[in-house]
Amino acid sequence: MEGGGCLDCCIKCLGGVPYASLVATILCFSGVALFCGCGHVALTGTLTILETHFSKVTANHAMLTDIIQLLQYVIYGIASFFFLYGIILLAEGFYTTSAVKELHSEFKTTICGRCISAMFVFLTYILGIAWLGVFGFSAVPVFLFYNMWSTCAAMRAPTLPTNLPANESICVDMRQYGIIPWNSTPGVVCGSALLDICNSSEFYLSYHLYIVACAGAGATVIALIHYLMILSANWAYLKDASHMHAYQDIKHKEERELQDIQSRSKECLNSYS
Repeated sequence: MEGGGCLDCCIKCLGGVPYASLVATILCFSGVALFCGCGHVALTGTLTILETHFSKVTANHAMLTDIIQLLQYVIYGIASFFFLYGIILLAEGFYTTSAVKELHSEFKTTICGRCISAMFVFLTYILGIAWLGVFGFSAVPVFLFYNMWSTCAAMRAPTLPTNLPANESICVDMRQYGIIPWNSTPGVVCGSALLDICNSSEFYLSYHLYIVACAGAGATVIALIHYLMILSANWAYLKDASHMHAYQDIKHKEERELQDIQSRSKECLNSYS
């Protein structure tokens, strides 16, 4: 009997787990971790490449350095916020699952609880739109690094002699992207110097980290869309549960009134008899 009772308890506990919210939380944590971790390291590698090859005068890229440091601090904030937000949404999933499971029992959903669920729907919608922008923004460095990589790949093509002077005219100018100002020196890298950049560990690591960070941002967008569907469904369930409880309360009240009327009628008949 104890084994059966323990098994029933485990089944009941597992039945109360919001698996959809759990999957969305894991996906959200994974996406944010990839975006924040890889993005932070990739920004540091990008700054090293720019300082070493494209802008050797510190004063020329001082603003860029400040922007990169600011972005890294923003990454810390994003990681902390979404760690807490994911836990809160998971807890809300547990709450809503309990409310739905206890639909026909004494569990009552309050107006405050339904308002909180609606607030989470709105906030998750706003965050989803914001992360779509982050996803698009994170694709920009991938595009820039891909241009450099494809340029170096063209220079390594077997159809082009490596000692051809024309290879020295193949250049990458970071100033045209607005990353560094036009007075930066040298600002442009050509030929063998460009190949050295593409062969460096900083370039290889930063390029692939930007790709992973972009994928992490995409995973976060998917997780937020998943959250939005879950929260919308949970809010609808809570609303239906509140209507059901209101109906049951009215029904019980009418039954009590009917019983009172019947009892008074019987008393009146007994008094006449």
